[in-house]
Amino acid sequence: MRHAPLPGPAPVAWGSVRTVDVLVIGAGQAGLSAAYHLQRRGLLPAPTTDRDLDDQVSTPHTASDRGLTYQVLDSEEGPGGAWRHRWRSLRMATVNGISELPGMAVPEVDPEEPSARFITGYFGDYEEELGLAIVRPVRVSRVSRADEDPHGRLIVETSAGTWSTRALINATGTWTKPFWPIYPGQEIFAGRQLHVADYVAAEEFRDQHVAVVGGGISAVQLLDEISLVTSTSWFTRREPVWRDTPFDARAGHDAVAMVEERVAKGLPPLSVVSVTGLLWTPSLLEAKARGALDRRPMFTQILPEAVRLADGDVLPVDVILWATGFRAALDHLAPLRLRGSGGGIVMEGTRVAEEPRVHLVGYGPSSSTIGANRAGRAAVSDLLRFLDDG
Repeated sequence: MRHAPLPGPAPVAWGSVRTVDVLVIGAGQAGLSAAYHLQRRGLLPAPTTDRDLDDQVSTPHTASDRGLTYQVLDSEEGPGGAWRHRWRSLRMATVNGISELPGMAVPEVDPEEPSARFITGYFGDYEEELGLAIVRPVRVSRVSRADEDPHGRLIVETSAGTWSTRALINATGTWTKPFWPIYPGQEIFAGRQLHVADYVAAEEFRDQHVAVVGGGISAVQLLDEISLVTSTSWFTRREPVWRDTPFDARAGHDAVAMVEERVAKGLPPLSVVSVTGLLWTPSLLEAKARGALDRRPMFTQILPEAVRLADGDVLPVDVILWATGFRAALDHLAPLRLRGSGGGIVMEGTRVAEEPRVHLVGYGPSSSTIGANRAGRAAVSDLLRFLDDG
């Protein structure tokens, strides 16, 4: 069932709107993969000069003339996506695995190089080598339907003006939407509270007791390095699940299938690691040996200079580091009313079930780097069939 568009701003003169056939939002791994496959299938970069825009409006493209165009809008100042913001102590030796972008192998890696620098460089070389049509920095604020036509255009409002597109590939990821749980007393804590998204390096916590909250990969990685310079406590709502066996292709397939099943039902996606469990590495085994991974049940209350433990005792704390994950950054899609009663978006592969003009890549089962590559290819193939039918 389609929904009527929500009331929007006053119409913009058509000549001032940039028109394109496929718009990609986001230039992380998933967005770059989508751009690669769009270009490989013959789509051309959208015009960018005023003169080109006038020509394009007066002679609109159709799905059959092979003059289809695409554009990528990215909110970052430069290449790299979320990797631009990873903490500086995260080295390539400790990254939880990356996948090469389609059409260009990952160059030789120095294990000690900061991941933010290496991957930003890799993404930048990729964009330049392929000549991808990326405009930045552009922040997308709102996506709405132009009218009731199911094959009509979508209106995309941004910090750099308005775009009109026939189809949309959303690759905004999660980094810009960190999840902060709410606990009693949080507002009166006199120490420092920060999210993983704000973390820089362990040294800033020296001589302070740090409570790390969360049961994912980021939590244990940061416990590992922070515990080398100061004292830590680890809190999770549930007992963490550890893997003693390697994470092979079968395990990966099963994990992705479980996440796919959730999004097909319209449930909010879980992270893949919540299904796969945590993998022991030599570094984490060392952290375990020094007691850094002795998990405590979640505290029940935050006090001005401490937390109240599940057993009622009080533990003095200077810093609370919330390694509590991220949510999909989809607020700009709210006018499309894509979410269902289950709290998530019903998906058919990468396609939004009730809105075939919109595909979500890097969402749910495609949130891993390998999954993002596959999702980009699948979204492009599906959208081109949709445009041909229109």
